[in-house]
Amino acid sequence: MTEQQPSYLLVPGYQNSGPEHWQSHWEREDPAFRRLEQADWDRPDQEDWVARLDEAVRAHRGPLVLVAHSLGCATVARWAARTPAGAAGQVVGALLVAPADIDHAEVPELIAFRPVALEPLPFPSTVVASSNDPWVTLDRARLFAGSWGSRFVELGAYGHLNSYSGLGSWPRGRELLAELLPEPTPAG
Repeated sequence: MTEQQPSYLLVPGYQNSGPEHWQSHWEREDPAFRRLEQADWDRPDQEDWVARLDEAVRAHRGPLVLVAHSLGCATVARWAARTPAGAAGQVVGALLVAPADIDHAEVPELIAFRPVALEPLPFPSTVVASSNDPWVTLDRARLFAGSWGSRFVELGAYGHLNSYSGLGSWPRGRELLAELLPEPTPAG
């Protein structure tokens, strides 16, 4: 019996991920990655963003890994906090990159996302942070990881781990994604 390979749902943050963002690279390079589309990337509505994530997860068949960036991490955390564990069962992991600390961001469009949900996630997860991210301190990123039950990885000084970080296709991110899920053991 062969285990089904997971699909990957990219969950961008505020203002979406542009063409040079690592999420966009992954989407172009591998058909297993698809982007969650939001109605309004510039004026995010928490209820709408969480509902769209919920719809995408429920419509998917087979194992699914969430790959979130920035406000997308807060969206995943809020969705997981509101979703019964059984309904989240096909989500087998989440890579949460540069979680935006919206509790301290003075951006009017993001205030409605407060507070960041801090309940444990019902699936394995990794939080990836940069030491000089203007959207989250390392202490807050560690707090998020600890609250969510996530592995914490600090990469060094890469800003917000976005297009401006010059990561391109970000091979290290793909390694972290591979480390998130254990290799299936052959039956026998």
